[in-house]
Amino acid sequence: MVKKTVTWNSSVNFHMRPAGTFSQEMGRFSSSIRLTYGEFRADGKSMMNLMAAGIPARAQLEVECAGPDEAEALARAACLLEEELGE
Repeated sequence: MVKKTVTWNSSVNFHMRPAGTFSQEMGRFSSSIRLTYGEFRADGKSMMNLMAAGIPARAQLEVECAGPDEAEALARAACLLEEELGE
């Protein structure tokens, strides 16, 4: 298992479009991906679960990946959250 704290680098909440893109990208990995925001743990492969987390702009998230491609999954998740999905 690998984990990293990242910042949701956006001026808006984690809404439908970024949640859909993120879950689709994470679905390419066989590892499990979890995002933790406060007390809420979201399945990184579930758009609805990610949206239910209520992640606000600039939130600190813990990304946890476990499985055979965990390092690649963590790197991709961090890149998406910190660089690619922000608005």
